[in-house]
Amino acid sequence: MAAVAAVAVALGALLLAPGLPRPPRERPPQGSGAEEQAVPLRRSPARMDQALLLVRNELPGPGLRLAGRSGACHQCLYQFLAFVPPSNGSERKPGTAAVMLDTQHPLTLLLNGSVADGELCKIQYHFGEFGNYSLVVKTLSTSTKSVSCDLVINEGPINSYLPILFAFLVYMGILATLIVGRLFMKIDPVRNWVYKKLNPRETDRLINSECGSPNAADSVSSDPAPWLWSSAPRQRLRSLDTFRGLSLIIMVFVNYGGGKYWFFKHESWNGLTVADLVFPWFVFIMGTSISLSLSSVLRRGSSKRKVLGKILWRSFLLILLGIVVVNPNYCLGPLSWDNLRIPGVLQRLGFTYLVVAALELLFTRAGGESGTLETPCPALRDILPYWPQWIFILMLEVIWLCLTFLLPVPGCPSGYLGPGGIGDFGNYANCTGGAAGYIDRLLLGDKHIYQHPSSNVIYQTTMPYDPEGILGTINTIFMAFLGLQAGKIILFYKDQHKQIMSRFFIWAIVMGIISAILTKCSKEEGFIPINKNLWSVSYVTTTSCFAFVLLLLIYYFVDVKRLWSGAPFFYPGMNSILVYIGHEVFENYFPFKWKMQDTQSHAEHLTQNLTATTLWVVISYLLYRKKIFWKI
Repeated sequence: MAAVAAVAVALGALLLAPGLPRPPRERPPQGSGAEEQAVPLRRSPARMDQALLLVRNELPGPGLRLAGRSGACHQCLYQFLAFVPPSNGSERKPGTAAVMLDTQHPLTLLLNGSVADGELCKIQYHFGEFGNYSLVVKTLSTSTKSVSCDLVINEGPINSYLPILFAFLVYMGILATLIVGRLFMKIDPVRNWVYKKLNPRETDRLINSECGSPNAADSVSSDPAPWLWSSAPRQRLRSLDTFRGLSLIIMVFVNYGGGKYWFFKHESWNGLTVADLVFPWFVFIMGTSISLSLSSVLRRGSSKRKVLGKILWRSFLLILLGIVVVNPNYCLGPLSWDNLRIPGVLQRLGFTYLVVAALELLFTRAGGESGTLETPCPALRDILPYWPQWIFILMLEVIWLCLTFLLPVPGCPSGYLGPGGIGDFGNYANCTGGAAGYIDRLLLGDKHIYQHPSSNVIYQTTMPYDPEGILGTINTIFMAFLGLQAGKIILFYKDQHKQIMSRFFIWAIVMGIISAILTKCSKEEGFIPINKNLWSVSYVTTTSCFAFVLLLLIYYFVDVKRLWSGAPFFYPGMNSILVYIGHEVFENYFPFKWKMQDTQSHAEHLTQNLTATTLWVVISYLLYRKKIFWKI
């Protein structure tokens, strides 16, 4: 059940993915002679996400050039795939060439002859994984010199999405079993025995009083060390830990490979996949927790100086762990200054936490969260008391816009937001990321940023680019601040469930409208496209729109109606730092990874990745039972 959400999202992505429906198996027309010309090649491609194409050229002349372009590559140059020799007229033997094609996205194939002939044919098709195809090029009429290009399926592709469906059914079966078990828990003798064994009151007492834990109700404690433990148990908002755990588990799953499916990988440049959602959601809920935890601590009498010291120390530890422990450049050899990646996920989390928490601490106002402050506009009474924070955030956004669109980048147009490489018809090959990439390379150096960005697969970029770079951190702060606003709503409308959910819904609508304007409701043609690599403003508004909706739903089912306990996501949400660092450190160790029998099988990759993800859920549950909670 650990990755049931990831599998469910995968099914949704599968249903919505463009280009997935394929035409039926093509058969040569009777009597055309095509049955003899499309002789199947007696071998299949050996690599995952690829198909085999045999091009048969029956035309005389200098031969043909086959080029291709991925449907996911915006304004890209055609890439040379193969040279197809001409037909041998004396022996009536066609020229042939075999080429492996990508099956993750639709392809456009272009066949060119000599300069005089120019473009002979263009074919748009979504090839299937492990499929075997023939492209027969022949002359239809010698008088008109018309040419036909017939695509024939020799061996049908496999359905690579069946493993996802099977995994979904398995986890749904586990869920059904757990639901039946919960029904048994309604029997008094069974429930009393289980509660006695689990002793949940002691567990809740420990985790609810831990530093930084958000609470629905705050009570003043006489404990002289409120940052450590509190003697009075308090009600905890399980929806926040559930939201955090859901984001974390999907993040772990996609980091482990996501079964090697394209929609569990980061988008090459503009657009969104499942993998692009989870990090901003995690940042969002971090901002929500900041609001609730700081309010709780200050209410218990801690001085702002002491709280600021805790914030500085926690930020330092997060950044240090990101640089030293969770550093992808370990794969390049022993970690040294020469190949040390300075940016990273934990580094960005640490710096974002520092800015947002310090901002909240410095500008917090007594009575603001309880609604006792008078405001000229009642509809904005959960916003106006915090106008200094909003001015600061808006100033940061102005800085991001000015640097992104006005900073001169050598050899690149001003305001360039593209991937470089073969994108934009190859005109700006070394401009990957525009100002964002330029700032990182200038201030950090080429060797201290990420060396293999997602853009180098489709757009064939050669420049290093870091998706957790300096400029994008500004919008990460904006994302956390929106989460902070969600926390203020929870505090301001304390126990007023309808008001809380309505405010969440309003914020989701506002963020969605802003995204629609910025993107013009398109993937590539908007003013500011949705882009995870750049952490563009539209990326933040779009993912925050989803975050508000998701938090609304989880809050409703977990904390309002109590129809769902939040399990199993609640447990990793309680130990998020341990799970994240642990899954990175032990990624290549058994039982999280093992030698596979068939490395070109989605089913085996999916089994391994789901097993590893489930293990971390089990580990977090056992730690919860043992009252072990690692917080920084």
